[in-house]
This record gives sequence, C-alpha cells and structure tokens, in this order.
Amino acid sequence: MRLISWNVNGLRACVGKGFGDFVKESDADVVCVQETKMQPEQADFSFDGYTGYWNSAEKKGYSGTAVFTRLLPDKVSFDIGHEEHVGEGRAVTLEFDRFYLVNVYVPNSQDKLVRLPYRMQWEDAFRDYVAGLDAKKPVIICGDMNVAHTEIDIKNPKSNLMNPGFTEEERKKMTGLLEAGFVDTFRAIYPEKTGAYTWWSYRFHAREHNAGWRIDYFLVSRRLAPLVEDSIIYKDIYGSDHCPIGLEIKI
Repeated sequence: MRLISWNVNGLRACVGKGFGDFVKESDADVVCVQETKMQPEQADFSFDGYTGYWNSAEKKGYSGTAVFTRLLPDKVSFDIGHEEHVGEGRAVTLEFDRFYLVNVYVPNSQDKLVRLPYRMQWEDAFRDYVAGLDAKKPVIICGDMNVAHTEIDIKNPKSNLMNPGFTEEERKKMTGLLEAGFVDTFRAIYPEKTGAYTWWSYRFHAREHNAGWRIDYFLVSRRLAPLVEDSIIYKDIYGSDHCPIGLEIKI
C-alpha cells in the first residue's frame, strides 16, 4: 500500500503546478493534503479513480485538509473530538477494516509564539484522540506537524531554538506523542540521515541551498512499524514550499 502526504500551500495553486501529474505518477492508494485553502465547491478539478473527503476551514482561504482515496473507507470523521478545536479544518480520519488513517495539519505557533498556548492545548487533545483510536485498532498519522523534532531535522538548529516549530515546548509534545505509542517512520528507517527536509522558506534561496526543516511526517502505531517498507521524501517535487512525503506499508 502506498500513501502520500503533502502540504500543498493552496491546492488550486498546486494543481496548476503539476499536483495532478504527481498523483498519477505516484500511483498512490491514498493522497492526503494539508493547507488546501479552499472549499470543496470551489474545485474545478478531479482525480480519476479517487474519492475526496474535505475538512475546510470556516475562514476562507485558510488551513484545511482533504483526503483523496482509491480505497473506500468504512467511516469518515472530521476534527479531533474536541469542540474547541473545530472550525479550522485540521484533521480528517478514515476508518478502514484494519487501521485508521489520520490526516492532520497541526496549528502553527506563529510569529513571536503568540499561538503557542493554544498549540499546547491542541497537542494534548490530539494525542488523546489518536491514543483513543490506537486502543481500538492501529493508526497511521500523516501530515504537516509543524515541528522539527530533533536537531538532525533542521538545517540550523541553534539559530532557530526560539522560533515556531523548534521550541522546546513543541518538541516535547512530539516526544510525548511518540511515547504514547507511535513511531516516526522516516527516523526508524533512516536514523542518522542528514539534510532530509520537507519544508523550505521562500526566502534566501533556502530550497536551493537545502536550508530546510523536516516537519511533515508519517507516524504509525508501534505494532505497524514492522510492516513499513519505506518512508520517502520526494525532495525533487515542486509546487509548494513543502515537498510530498510517502509511506509504503504492507497492510
């Protein structure tokens, strides 16, 4: 089974930059996208063979997640089970016979960390949500988690220690999520690989110089880890300030 995740930073714009071609070439069973920045009724495109499930933000042109799947789920749900976290289109969960798939776009702490307190509450709610799913059947989590977990996951760790996405608080929450029963598939397979990033600033030719951050992940329940065949970063695919990532798993 092949899954793709991509923060497209505006799906309509990304479609104009080759998104559909990548989906076709990837031959993925499921494609999860974050930061759609649109409502489903605005879509003037479709992807042959895929059914779409959308969770758009109430605020137009902001946030949003969607899943396009060849495999029809048994059930689809939205958000993370807490009313206070509804409205930004942050998550879509597909329940299949043998596992759950959670597509997530974690809130950014924003400049001067003005949203860090909210981010901390959201992180706790999300951890409780996926742990609850994991108690029923295994879980695959994918998406833009807006944190570089360790120093190896960011080009310039020392100069970014107080920046959103690399604060001690955010990194500890990722550690807590993993300790709740999940595995970072990329680091499980490539524990010492450097220069492996999924997001680059549009400034200072960051992508050209590979001055990036790894903030997009595939996490799996620990009991699924032996079934993972590969965790991929498609660093040469453009169309967004993020690149797509992929998971190949025997499930």
